[in-house]
Amino acid sequence: PKMDFVLTVCDRAAGEVCPVWPGQPMTAHWGVDDPAMVEGDETTITKAFYDAYIVLNRRIAIFLSLPIEKLDRISLRRELAGIGSIKA
Repeated sequence: PKMDFVLTVCDRAAGEVCPVWPGQPMTAHWGVDDPAMVEGDETTITKAFYDAYIVLNRRIAIFLSLPIEKLDRISLRRELAGIGSIKA
């Protein structure tokens, strides 16, 4: 499928080479702690998944609010990278 953006979230994938996508989509890494790797009681694990959800939900909301049609490619790439550093 043709994609405009490819966002990685797993820190293990951050250093890997992304596959070639049709249309050369813009890529960014939005790393979050992997909640599936958390050990502990049910409350601890639930909190880890909730925390990951909150971070990603916030980043997606910021991404969706970008005036994409008004940004040149370099500015958009900078914005995507900056979004990846937002914690919540």
